[in-house]
Amino acid sequence: MKVKKLAVKVKAKEETAEVTGEFIRLDALMKLMAMTATGGEAKALIQDGQVLVNGEVCTMRGKKLRSGDKVEFQGRVICVKTEE
Repeated sequence: MKVKKLAVKVKAKEETAEVTGEFIRLDALMKLMAMTATGGEAKALIQDGQVLVNGEVCTMRGKKLRSGDKVEFQGRVICVKTEE
């Protein structure tokens, strides 16, 4: 008997991060949304190229995120919503 392997693509559910101010830094967002336990851990993961911003690898931990930006890490997608 042959067994077929099926490729299953699971679309991550988007979460929204509502932040005050014009922007939030990438490392601060990851810590705020409990994607990492510490800012240092966020910094290491970002610099290692494990985080996507708007679909592209971002290695700048101080990247300023504004309304509409999306951050992806380990199957989670966070959409930033700021007060402007």
